[in-house]
Amino acid sequence: MQWIIFMLLLFISSMEMLTQNRWKKQASAGLLENCTGCVLCSEDNGCITCHHRLFLLIWRDGIRQYGMCVHTCPPGYFGVRGLEVNRCTKCRSPSCESCFSRDFCMKCKDKFYLYKGQCFRQCPPGTAAQPGTLECQETCEPGPWSEWSACTHESRTCGCKWGVETRVREVPEAAREEGTACPALLETRRCRMKKHCPGGE
Repeated sequence: MQWIIFMLLLFISSMEMLTQNRWKKQASAGLLENCTGCVLCSEDNGCITCHHRLFLLIWRDGIRQYGMCVHTCPPGYFGVRGLEVNRCTKCRSPSCESCFSRDFCMKCKDKFYLYKGQCFRQCPPGTAAQPGTLECQETCEPGPWSEWSACTHESRTCGCKWGVETRVREVPEAAREEGTACPALLETRRCRMKKHCPGGE
């Protein structure tokens, strides 16, 4: 009778050990899947430090924080290389899809327009959305028209019935540097000339 009890206890003990070993294998396999590229890894929080070429991406799920080692940072983040750890840092603006630094956006999310590193629902005054892009470009606003020039025909101001007179307007230096498309800067119109030149020419 004691021998049967002993064998039964031995069987129960071996089954518990087998179950524990199987659980440990599953846990370690799951841990390895979540710890790709990690130097240090936690069962609860994932990667803590990464290999020197990878970036540490940390995100939150409620009150829990998870870490993952990635080759490139996902949309909405940019990579910052450091002496001890390379990190993926979130862009400050939620409407920014990719950024160069925390405050300088390079591409906006859909339905937003990019202007000087910022994302806008509508292009700011003095700018217009470019066809085919989600970027705002400054519009060209030329200065006032000059007075009409003298009426001339082939550089002469007399001797013909009809000639041409012109007027111009200037573009601000900033608009010229940015290569914005400007409206007409030169206008011409037909004008009457003196038929006879002084001195009978």
